[in-house]
Amino acid sequence: MPCLRCKVYNSRMTQPEIASGIPAVYAERRARLAQLMQRGVAVVPTAPEQARNRDSHYPYRYDSYFYYLTGFPEPEAVLVLVAGDPGRSILFCRDKDAEREIWDGFRYGLDQARAEFRFDESHSISEFGSLLPKLLADQPALHCHLGSDGRWDEHVLRALNSVRAQARTGVTAPAAIYDVRALLDEMRLVKDAHELDIMRRAAQISTDAHRRAMCAVKPGRAEYEIEAELLHEFRRRGAQAPAYTPIVAGGANACVLHYVRNDAVLNAGDLLLVDAGCELDGYAADVTRTYPVSGRFNPAQRDVYQMVLAAQAAAIAAVHPGAAWTAPHDAALRVLAQGLIDFGLCQGSVDKVLEAGDYKRFYMHRTGHWLGLDVHDAGDYKRDGEWRELKPGMVLTVEPGCYIRGGDVPQQFANIGIRIEDDVLVTASGKEVLTHAAPKTVEHVEALMRG
Repeated sequence: MPCLRCKVYNSRMTQPEIASGIPAVYAERRARLAQLMQRGVAVVPTAPEQARNRDSHYPYRYDSYFYYLTGFPEPEAVLVLVAGDPGRSILFCRDKDAEREIWDGFRYGLDQARAEFRFDESHSISEFGSLLPKLLADQPALHCHLGSDGRWDEHVLRALNSVRAQARTGVTAPAAIYDVRALLDEMRLVKDAHELDIMRRAAQISTDAHRRAMCAVKPGRAEYEIEAELLHEFRRRGAQAPAYTPIVAGGANACVLHYVRNDAVLNAGDLLLVDAGCELDGYAADVTRTYPVSGRFNPAQRDVYQMVLAAQAAAIAAVHPGAAWTAPHDAALRVLAQGLIDFGLCQGSVDKVLEAGDYKRFYMHRTGHWLGLDVHDAGDYKRDGEWRELKPGMVLTVEPGCYIRGGDVPQQFANIGIRIEDDVLVTASGKEVLTHAAPKTVEHVEALMRG
């Protein structure tokens, strides 16, 4: 009987399809990075395979930086980009191997990978150690990401020392080492048309999954049954995986921000917080909705839900080109603070509650993050010490919440946990809510669950 790895790692025996024109997108990104580097060599490896347990691996997921520049999906691969005139893009990858393809599935091999992904050169990954010193020789700078993987650091340092050892022959080693992520983060922060097309489809699949989950919620069902509905819809629609471990949190579990056990029974009268999005062709969606298990919000739940929904509306309204990154968060905070005062959970004026941070007992996280190839995507939030401005092409989440643990709070509010999250694209004229199709008004949620 074949080992489990053979089943989960790469079950497709045939060559994956590459959409017409898409390799040009990655070639253009490599050219842009080389231009930003001006001179020197960039070395960007993909992620290693990870063992799950004996003779079994986790399903493979490539490194986001590597994939952004190559579109190449296989493990054991490295991109070397030589800037200057002339520049070169070089792929190191696995050799074609008919025997291993019987077990693990299709491999591009050197020639086909070079041709189809538009590299100038390709070499066997087995030659990487011997060829890297030659590629670094007499180059002024090395762009890589030291510190993220100790094993990878050893490869780079070994190559650098090999070049330095040739000093008496007149060969010079790179005098400067830069973090290539500094350039790539800025590139990844503003999405191009190809990326946005994928992200819109990921958003649609994820919102449909939430609609399916809403219809499946009933008292007595387990959280993992609702999780199964989400995962079913993700895969049924062609997404490769969830973008992160789904949070399916009923009742008091919703007050645990990163709750992922998803094994409790849903009780009548409770709320169910579901934070789940799919990953499609590398790109993540990130959606949260909160549903009443019995199909209708009780009065206290409705009041808190409406407060969070109003906070989200204020935050989304603050998303537009030129706005500070903090503008959505600040807008949401003022609505939440006023609501907490109205409910008797905080005392004083809105400004006092914000200044003292009293709201943090019930709302302890930021209102959003960048979204893209990673769920918490690449890109700095500050530039030169100042919060950066939003620009067209940036994608962020907008996700205010309220989490009222039991204890010294009015009984009607105890164990109410609510978060409402959407994915928002900054456009030239304002914003586009990519995940708008997932119901979130009280009326729409209750109507869907009744249906």
